[in-house]
Amino acid sequence: MRVDDSADMLTLTDNAVKHLRALIEEKGEPGKALRIFIEKGGCAGMSYGMSLDDPQAVDFTAERDGVKVVVDPNSLEYLTGSTVDYCDDLAGTGFRIQNPKATRSCGCGTSFEPTPES
Repeated sequence: MRVDDSADMLTLTDNAVKHLRALIEEKGEPGKALRIFIEKGGCAGMSYGMSLDDPQAVDFTAERDGVKVVVDPNSLEYLTGSTVDYCDDLAGTGFRIQNPKATRSCGCGTSFEPTPES
Protein backbone atom coordinates (compact mmCIF):
# COMPACT_ATOMS: atom_id res chain seq x y z
CA MET A 1 0.00 0.00 0.00
CA ARG A 2 1.46 3.31 -1.04
CA VAL A 3 0.88 6.03 1.55
CA ASP A 4 1.64 9.60 0.61
CA ASP A 5 1.73 12.09 3.45
CA SER A 6 1.90 14.99 1.04
CA ALA A 7 -0.86 17.40 2.06
CA ASP A 8 -1.40 18.55 -1.52
CA MET A 9 -2.46 15.09 -2.73
CA LEU A 10 -5.73 14.62 -0.82
CA THR A 11 -7.04 16.30 2.32
CA LEU A 12 -9.60 14.85 4.75
CA THR A 13 -11.59 17.29 6.88
CA ASP A 14 -12.33 16.64 10.55
CA ASN A 15 -15.96 16.02 9.66
CA ALA A 16 -15.04 13.48 6.96
CA VAL A 17 -12.79 11.59 9.38
CA LYS A 18 -15.49 11.53 12.06
CA HIS A 19 -18.21 10.24 9.72
CA LEU A 20 -15.95 7.75 7.94
CA ARG A 21 -14.94 6.26 11.29
CA ALA A 22 -18.63 6.01 12.31
CA LEU A 23 -19.56 4.40 8.96
CA ILE A 24 -16.83 1.77 9.21
CA GLU A 25 -17.82 0.95 12.80
CA GLU A 26 -21.54 0.84 11.90
CA LYS A 27 -20.90 -1.55 9.00
CA GLY A 28 -18.56 -3.70 11.10
CA GLU A 29 -15.85 -3.39 8.44
CA PRO A 30 -12.56 -2.78 10.30
CA GLY A 31 -9.65 -2.37 7.91
CA LYS A 32 -11.85 -1.04 5.11
CA ALA A 33 -11.20 2.32 3.51
CA LEU A 34 -13.34 4.82 1.63
CA ARG A 35 -12.51 4.22 -2.04
CA ILE A 36 -13.01 7.26 -4.26
CA PHE A 37 -12.95 6.68 -8.00
CA ILE A 38 -13.74 8.54 -11.21
CA GLU A 39 -15.99 7.22 -13.97
CA LYS A 40 -16.91 8.71 -17.32
CA GLY A 41 -20.48 9.95 -17.33
CA GLY A 42 -22.74 12.19 -15.34
CA CYS A 43 -24.16 15.52 -16.41
CA ALA A 44 -20.74 17.25 -16.40
CA GLY A 45 -18.66 14.51 -18.06
CA MET A 46 -16.99 12.66 -15.17
CA SER A 47 -18.62 11.22 -12.03
CA TYR A 48 -17.36 10.55 -8.54
CA GLY A 49 -17.94 7.09 -7.13
CA MET A 50 -17.40 5.93 -3.55
CA SER A 51 -17.50 2.62 -1.72
CA LEU A 52 -16.03 0.89 1.31
CA ASP A 53 -13.24 -1.33 0.03
CA ASP A 54 -9.98 -3.01 0.91
CA PRO A 55 -6.87 -0.99 0.03
CA GLN A 56 -4.84 -2.41 -2.87
CA ALA A 57 -1.06 -2.26 -3.31
CA VAL A 58 -1.28 0.19 -6.23
CA ASP A 59 -3.63 2.63 -4.46
CA PHE A 60 -2.75 6.06 -3.20
CA THR A 61 -3.74 6.06 0.48
CA ALA A 62 -4.55 9.11 2.57
CA GLU A 63 -4.71 8.23 6.25
CA ARG A 64 -5.73 10.43 9.12
CA ASP A 65 -6.63 9.57 12.72
CA GLY A 66 -6.97 5.87 11.94
CA VAL A 67 -9.20 6.08 8.85
CA LYS A 68 -8.16 5.72 5.23
CA VAL A 69 -9.25 6.99 1.84
CA VAL A 70 -7.86 5.13 -1.17
CA VAL A 71 -7.71 6.17 -4.82
CA ASP A 72 -6.59 4.10 -7.81
CA PRO A 73 -3.79 5.56 -9.98
CA ASN A 74 -6.09 6.46 -12.91
CA SER A 75 -8.54 8.36 -10.70
CA LEU A 76 -5.78 10.11 -8.74
CA GLU A 77 -4.86 12.29 -11.71
CA TYR A 78 -8.34 13.85 -11.47
CA LEU A 79 -8.39 14.07 -7.66
CA THR A 80 -4.95 15.40 -6.71
CA GLY A 81 -5.35 18.49 -4.54
CA SER A 82 -8.95 17.67 -3.61
CA THR A 83 -10.54 17.89 -0.19
CA VAL A 84 -12.89 15.18 1.07
CA ASP A 85 -15.59 16.56 3.37
CA TYR A 86 -18.80 15.28 4.89
CA CYS A 87 -21.82 17.56 4.55
CA ASP A 88 -25.37 17.53 5.82
CA ASP A 89 -27.24 20.34 4.09
CA LEU A 90 -30.03 21.10 1.62
CA ALA A 91 -28.09 19.45 -1.20
CA GLY A 92 -28.04 16.18 0.76
CA THR A 93 -26.01 14.23 3.25
CA GLY A 94 -22.76 12.46 2.45
CA PHE A 95 -19.14 12.72 1.49
CA ARG A 96 -18.33 15.53 -0.94
CA ILE A 97 -15.29 16.30 -3.03
CA GLN A 98 -13.97 19.83 -3.35
CA ASN A 99 -11.90 19.43 -6.50
CA PRO A 100 -9.58 22.17 -7.78
CA LYS A 101 -9.27 20.29 -11.08
CA ALA A 102 -12.98 20.72 -11.87
CA THR A 103 -13.74 23.55 -14.28
CA ARG A 104 -17.43 23.08 -13.54
CA SER A 105 -19.57 20.77 -11.44
CA CYS A 106 -23.18 19.73 -11.58
CA GLY A 107 -25.62 21.10 -9.03
CA CYS A 108 -25.67 17.91 -6.96
CA GLY A 109 -21.85 17.76 -6.79
CA THR A 110 -21.54 14.19 -8.04
CA SER A 111 -20.10 14.99 -11.46
CA PHE A 112 -17.60 17.44 -12.87
CA GLU A 113 -15.79 18.57 -15.98
CA PRO A 114 -12.03 18.25 -15.56
CA THR A 115 -9.60 20.99 -16.53
CA PRO A 116 -8.09 20.41 -19.99
CA GLU A 117 -4.71 19.28 -18.62
CA SER A 118 -6.32 16.57 -16.40
